[in-house]
Amino acid sequence: MTYLVAEKNASPHTLDKYRREIQQFLSFLEAQGIQDWADVDRLLLRRYMAWLNSKGYVKASVSRRLSELRSFGRFLLREGIVSYNPFRSVSLPKVPKYLPVPLSVPETVVLLSAPDISTPQGLRDRAILEVLYSGGLRVSELVGLNLTDLDWQRGELLVWGKGAKERIALLGKPAMLALQAYVEYSRPQFLQGTATNALFLNRFGGRLTARSVMIMLKKYSRMVGLEKKVTPHTLRHTFATHLLDGGADLRSVQELLGHARLTTTQVYTHVSQSRAREVYLRAHPLAKREL
Repeated sequence: MTYLVAEKNASPHTLDKYRREIQQFLSFLEAQGIQDWADVDRLLLRRYMAWLNSKGYVKASVSRRLSELRSFGRFLLREGIVSYNPFRSVSLPKVPKYLPVPLSVPETVVLLSAPDISTPQGLRDRAILEVLYSGGLRVSELVGLNLTDLDWQRGELLVWGKGAKERIALLGKPAMLALQAYVEYSRPQFLQGTATNALFLNRFGGRLTARSVMIMLKKYSRMVGLEKKVTPHTLRHTFATHLLDGGADLRSVQELLGHARLTTTQVYTHVSQSRAREVYLRAHPLAKREL
């Protein structure tokens, strides 16, 4: 854990996940009577994967745990505890890639308009929805925002992404106006005399949590009758897809999303292309003509 903090600059969320899931494996070793790293071989790891499957873990979860163990194995190798990384003896399960289902522009407008802005909570929630969609933020980035991360003149946010990587998120005028209304009229009522630099606050004056944002989105999506599952990541998908539909280039979208690799961003091109096909079939006069 110290190594992950000091050299990998891991976030508290990542630390908690690694600690919990590596400990799960160590407990499995103990239950199997394993006392020596030399006994951690391919057969044992296959048994561990089968055990995870029997507990109902999906492929993505099993793959993530093995990836974390590979990282742990590299640390053991670096420290001279093992002579090779035992976790490389098994391949990571192939995880099916699901194309994101973004909201349409009308659906997005309806969702962003759902909060009742005559109330402090409604002003806050409108600002949250606008920032998620306008800036393409992850929910962890949103709840980690501080007042000092806002540049009111330029309409920008300083965002700390995965691996504590810093980037600038751009906000449109509706998002900036919603933020201004929240900070001026609503946030002081949430403060309740407390002193905090956190941008988005809960009713007790503390920093809002990612779970609270997820619950809030579920509430508003149901309120406006959206049949699609709407999460904070849905709005991030929607942000990227709408940019590409509007003609943005992939590199710019990669930069705005804070993706380290372009291949991560390329999944959105499939969404955009499928939409382009729908538009073509609907709009072209001869698209449906039988030969």
